[in-house]
Amino acid sequence: MSGYDPSYDLETAHRMADAAGAAIRPYFRSGLAVENKLTAGFDPVTAADRASEQAMRDVLAERAPDDGILGEEFGETVRDNARRWILDPIDGTRAFIAGLPTWTVLISLEQAGRPEVGVIDQPHIGERFAGWPGGAALWHGGAKRQLRTSGRTSLDEAILATTDAYLFSGDEAAAFERVRRTARLCRFGYDAYAYAMLAAGGVDLVIESGLQIYDVQAFMPVVQGAGGVVTDWRGGDPSLGGQVVAAASEALLESVLPLLAGAAR
Repeated sequence: MSGYDPSYDLETAHRMADAAGAAIRPYFRSGLAVENKLTAGFDPVTAADRASEQAMRDVLAERAPDDGILGEEFGETVRDNARRWILDPIDGTRAFIAGLPTWTVLISLEQAGRPEVGVIDQPHIGERFAGWPGGAALWHGGAKRQLRTSGRTSLDEAILATTDAYLFSGDEAAAFERVRRTARLCRFGYDAYAYAMLAAGGVDLVIESGLQIYDVQAFMPVVQGAGGVVTDWRGGDPSLGGQVVAAASEALLESVLPLLAGAAR
């Protein structure tokens, strides 16, 4: 947004991440009960997910009571203004219940339909990645450093990541395989943490499908603020979810999109 000062919203997001982390940490590696949202398949949810989202909503009630909220666990609170916070209280619940420290808390502020501020927070490791128009940073161990992608332009030198080797099927699987065969290296299993690593310059490319709005909107400002690019598989707006590709540079994205085009929806 032209003239937008993100300072207050970033502080709000930091307070939300602090509150979510405090709510979640007692549950991690505690053997807590896991519920399944689905009657066919497996979509886990835990008391930690709910505690995290409630803690963030409590912060918003104090600091931004006029803003809308869309959370994965408690649905949507509609307001009349053009601002809406998008919350994923634990992205990577499967990793969480397995005791793996690659789950994250995702927070974003959407204004007039576009994500402006995003946070990817890993409370157990103590890493917090934030992005805003024109910048991105990592807070860790009491220090802050600016984030920049690798700027990699060549697919045959790129490190690729996706959440699950079995995420894709049919034409999507064939399209992903075309990219994987050309990339230098492929890593699996990191959920939104992979996008944080893209912003930090480690991973160069992330390709996923079937994402929801609360999966996508937090990492978009982080990747873009670090100099990367995020689109759908057609090169369009990915902010509502679906098929997503994030790249360290425009040139790398342009080399990948033709390989995905046959499966783009």
